[in-house]
Amino acid sequence: MVIRSAIAADLPVVGRLGALLMRLHHEFDAERFLSPGTDPERGYAWFLGTQIEDEHSVVLVAELDGQLIGYVYAAIEPLSWKELRDEAGFIHDIVVEPSHRDSGAGSLLLDAAIEWLRSRGMARVMLWTAEQNTGGQRLFARKGFRRTMVEMTREL
Repeated sequence: MVIRSAIAADLPVVGRLGALLMRLHHEFDAERFLSPGTDPERGYAWFLGTQIEDEHSVVLVAELDGQLIGYVYAAIEPLSWKELRDEAGFIHDIVVEPSHRDSGAGSLLLDAAIEWLRSRGMARVMLWTAEQNTGGQRLFARKGFRRTMVEMTREL
């Protein structure tokens, strides 16, 4: 398995994987998470395309036998008084093809994103995970992440 930086030619597959992530979250809680709409693949591909050009962001892909099977999107986020935190690395997305879960791809992607953030001087890495994403939470705990906040939502 190869972990490498995403390139423009990867965007259709990465967009499809991002749309998978979006649909899953919407299924978890349709009131909390953005509706995928009619073409989230194109929208996600466009968005991640803007991030591969941003010096403060990284999109890495996992490739197995020439096939993209997952990606991670991470960024350096500035100090936030609203969130009461200093500048930090943030893992925004990590997704692996369902047929390749438990292959180690998620772990390798996470390690590579953390190393990218470390190499840019980040003292900490943060992420958010859906309450129902127990598989992801197990991976994050194995990688040394700890719970620090609980998001609560109320519809008006």
